[in-house]
This record gives sequence, structure tokens and C-alpha cells, in this order.
Amino acid sequence: MAQPTTAQVYDRAGFGRPVQRGRRPAVVVVDLTYGFTDPAYPTGAEMSGPVLATARLLDAARAAGLPVVFTTIAYDAGQIATLTWLKKATGMAALELGSRLVEIDDRLARRPDEHLVVKTGASAFFGTALASYLTAAGADTVIVTGATTSGCVRASVVDAVQHGFPTLVPRDCVADRAAAPHEASLFDIHEKYGDVVDLDDVLAYVGALPAAV
Repeated sequence: MAQPTTAQVYDRAGFGRPVQRGRRPAVVVVDLTYGFTDPAYPTGAEMSGPVLATARLLDAARAAGLPVVFTTIAYDAGQIATLTWLKKATGMAALELGSRLVEIDDRLARRPDEHLVVKTGASAFFGTALASYLTAAGADTVIVTGATTSGCVRASVVDAVQHGFPTLVPRDCVADRAAAPHEASLFDIHEKYGDVVDLDDVLAYVGALPAAV
């Protein structure tokens, strides 16, 4: 007897159903800082494609008057010496507060009125006020972009759902250091936590939203 395919197993278990998109999505750009987007740094990789795709999405979100949030990982000297995560992922200790590595990539042209979340963990929500900010901004859906797919993006998507936000991940707008964890994480996100879709789909969704008041 033939073994069921992965798709059949997940479908039988009830995974992979589409999320219900709201009328006021927010864009959360996870860690597209030079420490991730500049391959000159050991923690970085070539991410020009996802960075430029995210810039396109940001243009559309800004034109529609939608909330935009950026995140960066940044540690002070005391945290570098004590945080458990940095014992496991030692390279992340280079993301020091005040260094170029923690600055948002200029190609995204972050605006002064766009909220910046400074975090010390993988998820954009853990230990931050992001959920409260999104609620106050009237967001009912979250569009997550950024890096890395298998790390901070995945963790942020899981927490977005756990905070009650339907979540979209435009595949063109996320990046990782290696293909295998990138693809595995996109599969996992799409089956269990959010919808992994094309950027054109998200742009059409944002373009069809009612005009912001």
C-alpha cells in the first residue's frame, strides 16, 4: 500500500487552510538590518531581492496609510555577557547597540514616524510592546517580511497568530542564509501559522483595501 504524501498527511490533519484577511493590515519588517543584509558581516547574507521586494510592499502600504513597523536585534554589553541565546548563537553577539549592524537597511527608507521595535530575542513580540502597538494602530492582520525565515521571521509569525492576528508572509520578501531551512520554514508557516503567498497577491490585497480615513 502506497504511503500518503506529506501534502495528504497535512490535509487530513486539517492544516493549510487559508487565513481570513482583515481590512487594516500592518507590515512588520523583521530585522532587515545590515547585520543580516550585508554579506560582508559573518551574520549577513545576500538579501537584495527580498530587501527590494519589501521596499515595493512598503511603498504600497505607505500609499494606503497602513501601519508599518520595523524590528532590529540590538544588545548592550551587559546583555552580551549574560543572555542564554548568545551562548548558543554566538555570532549574534556582534549585533551591538549603536553599531552599523543593527541599523535598518537604507534601501527600505524607514520614515521617522514608523515604529521601531528593538528586541533581544527571535520573535518581534517576545518582551516587546508590539502587540499593544498593533492593536492601538487598528491592525487586524499582519504581513511579515524580513530575515531570517527560519529564525526571527518564523518566530514572529508564530507569535503573531498567538496574539490573534491573521498573518501573511510574501515569499518574495523573506530571506535566509541557506535554502533548506528557508524552504522548510515556509512550508511549516504555510501549513500551521499563516499564508505564504506571492508579493503580487499581497500588493493586490493592499491595493483593494478601502481608503484610509
